[in-house]
Amino acid sequence: MPKVSGWIMGILSIIAGIMIIWMPGLLAWIVGIYLIVIGILAIIAVAK
Repeated sequence: MPKVSGWIMGILSIIAGIMIIWMPGLLAWIVGIYLIVIGILAIIAVAK
């Protein structure tokens, strides 16, 4: 998995939080995309 610095993770978290408050339906999309990406990365890691 790629390494993400604390600053980038913090900024992304703040942006995601604002988006979720602004558009509550977005939470399901964010969680779904996150799970898909993590699943793909896990499969790639196992395949290597």
